[in-house]
Amino acid sequence: MGDKPSKSNASKTSPLLNEPWRTINWGDKQSNLQYVKNYKPHDGGQQLRILLHGSVGAGKSSFINSFQSLLHGRMYTLALADNISHDSFTRKYTTYKIQKESPESFYPFILSDIMGLQTTNGVQVEDIKLALKGHVKDGYRFKPESPLSEGDQFYNKYPTANDKVHVLVCVINANTVSRMTELTVQNIRNVRMEASNLGIPQVAILTKIDEACPEIKQDLKNVYRSKFLKNKMEQFSAEVGIPMNCIFPVKNYHEEINLNNDVDSLLLSALTNIINFGEDGINFKKSQSEC
Repeated sequence: MGDKPSKSNASKTSPLLNEPWRTINWGDKQSNLQYVKNYKPHDGGQQLRILLHGSVGAGKSSFINSFQSLLHGRMYTLALADNISHDSFTRKYTTYKIQKESPESFYPFILSDIMGLQTTNGVQVEDIKLALKGHVKDGYRFKPESPLSEGDQFYNKYPTANDKVHVLVCVINANTVSRMTELTVQNIRNVRMEASNLGIPQVAILTKIDEACPEIKQDLKNVYRSKFLKNKMEQFSAEVGIPMNCIFPVKNYHEEINLNNDVDSLLLSALTNIINFGEDGINFKKSQSEC
């Protein structure tokens, strides 16, 4: 009979780490959810604008729907998503306000969805830069052949503080990190550089992690034990420059008809950090305007 593999050898061949490399409180959904629901910018009347961009099919619209499902306590599909098309399903600059229990009351954060990046027929990088500065009006239909011009009716010549983006979220499909084209990486870095120049914090959301890793599909709590996913996050971080502590893996709601505590816990981990970074962005812009 052959010798049994030692524990050290077994750990080397296992797709899972012995211990998670990042901790998350899976059992504390309610307090984290309350933190998000209770968030208010320090300035009265200020709204936190979150701009989502990324590759086609990454799940930006699904992330918005998952965000709203979490806050409403039920499945929500206001942001239209497509499961078939290989082109960007989002064609217009669309702003989503999230309603509270009262029909006249909304949460103080806004999510803006933008057409996806792709080699051809994707959103112009210049349009994303204009959106960061608040120059793009809601409903603008993106033109892959040319960016928004100053004379267009959808060009916002005098953006307010609420029109400007306070946190930029890059949404990436975990399955496609290794297949990102040089142009896609360059475009993401280009947008990131512009956001940095404007003092806008940046976060990355890695989606479809359950499709990318069988161990995560089996148990979502394996997310920070998965060697595969950690490798993908490190690869993405190295290519586009977003630090690891600003990259958050999530599973969007897709086939479920009921909410799931583990899915919500990952979403809340990402959302609380997005809100905190966005608050930093608001404070930075305020300090700049006072100089």
